[in-house]
Amino acid sequence: MRTDDQTIKALATSLNFRQMRQELIAANIANADTPGYKTQRIDFEAALARALDVDGHMRMNSEDGRHFDVGSGGFDNLQPEIYDDPNGVVSEDGNTVDRDKEMALMAENKILFDASIQLLNKKLGLKKYAVSSER
Repeated sequence: MRTDDQTIKALATSLNFRQMRQELIAANIANADTPGYKTQRIDFEAALARALDVDGHMRMNSEDGRHFDVGSGGFDNLQPEIYDDPNGVVSEDGNTVDRDKEMALMAENKILFDASIQLLNKKLGLKKYAVSSER
Protein backbone atom coordinates (compact mmCIF):
# COMPACT_ATOMS: atom_id res chain seq x y z
CA MET A 1 0.00 0.00 0.00
CA ARG A 2 1.29 3.46 -0.92
CA THR A 3 1.78 5.90 1.89
CA ASP A 4 2.57 8.92 -0.30
CA ASP A 5 -0.93 9.45 -1.63
CA GLN A 6 -1.19 12.31 -4.14
CA THR A 7 -4.82 12.96 -3.20
CA ILE A 8 -4.00 13.51 0.45
CA LYS A 9 -1.10 15.80 -0.47
CA ALA A 10 -3.32 17.76 -2.86
CA LEU A 11 -6.10 18.14 -0.31
CA ALA A 12 -3.70 19.19 2.45
CA THR A 13 -2.07 21.73 0.13
CA SER A 14 -5.48 22.99 -0.95
CA LEU A 15 -6.49 23.46 2.69
CA ASN A 16 -3.37 25.51 3.38
CA PHE A 17 -3.97 27.71 0.37
CA ARG A 18 -7.67 28.12 1.16
CA GLN A 19 -6.68 29.30 4.63
CA MET A 20 -4.29 31.80 3.04
CA ARG A 21 -7.10 32.97 0.73
CA GLN A 22 -9.46 33.39 3.69
CA GLU A 23 -6.87 35.52 5.52
CA LEU A 24 -6.28 37.61 2.40
CA ILE A 25 -10.01 38.21 1.90
CA ALA A 26 -10.32 39.14 5.59
CA ALA A 27 -7.47 41.62 5.14
CA ASN A 28 -9.26 43.10 2.12
CA ILE A 29 -12.44 43.56 4.16
CA ALA A 30 -10.51 45.03 7.10
CA ASN A 31 -8.91 47.59 4.75
CA ALA A 32 -12.14 48.55 2.98
CA ASP A 33 -11.91 52.07 4.42
CA THR A 34 -8.15 52.48 4.00
CA PRO A 35 -7.41 55.15 1.37
CA GLY A 36 -5.40 53.82 -1.56
CA TYR A 37 -5.70 50.14 -0.56
CA LYS A 38 -5.82 47.78 -3.54
CA THR A 39 -7.80 44.55 -3.33
CA GLN A 40 -5.48 41.55 -3.32
CA ARG A 41 -6.10 38.11 -4.74
CA ILE A 42 -4.30 34.80 -4.43
CA ASP A 43 -4.12 32.28 -7.25
CA PHE A 44 -3.08 28.76 -6.34
CA GLU A 45 -5.26 26.61 -8.58
CA ALA A 46 -2.80 26.73 -11.51
CA ALA A 47 0.12 25.77 -9.24
CA LEU A 48 -1.93 22.94 -7.75
CA ALA A 49 -2.84 21.66 -11.22
CA ARG A 50 0.86 21.69 -12.20
CA ALA A 51 1.75 19.75 -9.06
CA LEU A 52 -0.93 17.14 -9.71
CA ASP A 53 -0.16 16.83 -13.43
CA VAL A 54 -2.87 14.18 -13.78
CA ASP A 55 -2.77 13.91 -17.56
CA GLY A 56 0.99 14.37 -17.95
CA HIS A 57 0.72 17.45 -20.16
CA MET A 58 2.43 19.78 -17.70
CA ARG A 59 5.66 17.81 -17.55
CA MET A 60 8.52 18.60 -19.89
CA ASN A 61 9.42 15.76 -22.23
CA SER A 62 12.98 14.64 -21.64
CA GLU A 63 14.99 11.90 -23.20
CA ASP A 64 18.00 12.11 -20.93
CA GLY A 65 17.94 11.12 -17.26
CA ARG A 66 20.16 14.09 -16.44
CA HIS A 67 17.44 16.60 -17.41
CA PHE A 68 15.81 18.53 -14.60
CA ASP A 69 12.14 17.99 -13.81
CA VAL A 70 10.68 21.43 -14.48
CA GLY A 71 7.12 20.42 -15.21
CA SER A 72 5.18 19.25 -12.21
CA GLY A 73 7.39 20.48 -9.40
CA GLY A 74 5.56 18.41 -6.82
CA PHE A 75 3.95 19.70 -3.66
CA ASP A 76 7.12 20.70 -1.84
CA ASN A 77 7.76 23.96 -3.67
CA LEU A 78 4.29 25.26 -4.51
CA GLN A 79 4.05 29.02 -4.31
CA PRO A 80 0.72 30.78 -4.78
CA GLU A 81 0.62 34.02 -6.71
CA ILE A 82 -0.59 37.04 -4.71
CA TYR A 83 -1.42 40.08 -6.82
CA ASP A 84 -3.45 43.28 -6.81
CA ASP A 85 -6.82 42.68 -8.43
CA PRO A 86 -6.90 44.75 -11.64
CA ASN A 87 -10.70 44.40 -11.93
CA GLY A 88 -11.61 46.49 -8.89
CA VAL A 89 -13.60 49.69 -9.14
CA VAL A 90 -11.56 52.57 -7.77
CA SER A 91 -13.38 54.77 -5.28
CA GLU A 92 -12.69 58.47 -4.69
CA ASP A 93 -9.99 57.69 -2.12
CA GLY A 94 -8.24 55.14 -4.38
CA ASN A 95 -9.57 52.06 -2.56
CA THR A 96 -10.71 49.11 -4.73
CA VAL A 97 -12.37 46.90 -2.08
CA ASP A 98 -16.00 45.90 -2.74
CA ARG A 99 -17.28 44.58 0.62
CA ASP A 100 -20.19 42.64 -0.90
CA LYS A 101 -17.94 40.87 -3.39
CA GLU A 102 -15.38 40.08 -0.69
CA MET A 103 -18.08 38.63 1.58
CA ALA A 104 -19.35 36.45 -1.28
CA LEU A 105 -15.80 35.26 -2.02
CA MET A 106 -15.28 34.51 1.67
CA ALA A 107 -18.46 32.41 1.79
CA GLU A 108 -17.46 30.54 -1.39
CA ASN A 109 -13.98 29.88 -0.04
CA LYS A 110 -15.40 28.55 3.23
CA ILE A 111 -17.69 26.16 1.36
CA LEU A 112 -14.74 24.88 -0.68
CA PHE A 113 -12.60 24.61 2.48
CA ASP A 114 -15.33 22.55 4.19
CA ALA A 115 -15.66 20.33 1.10
CA SER A 116 -11.90 19.71 1.11
CA ILE A 117 -12.06 18.77 4.81
CA GLN A 118 -14.84 16.28 4.09
CA LEU A 119 -12.91 14.77 1.17
CA LEU A 120 -9.79 14.47 3.30
CA ASN A 121 -11.78 12.78 6.08
CA LYS A 122 -13.28 10.32 3.57
CA LYS A 123 -9.87 9.55 2.10
CA LEU A 124 -8.32 8.99 5.52
CA GLY A 125 -11.31 6.84 6.51
CA LEU A 126 -10.76 4.67 3.43
CA LYS A 127 -7.07 4.30 4.31
CA LYS A 128 -7.97 3.37 7.89
CA TYR A 129 -10.44 0.79 6.62
CA ALA A 130 -7.84 -0.64 4.22
CA VAL A 131 -5.23 -0.91 6.96
CA SER A 132 -7.60 -2.51 9.47
CA SER A 133 -8.98 -4.99 6.94
CA GLU A 134 -5.49 -6.23 5.91
CA ARG A 135 -4.97 -8.00 9.23
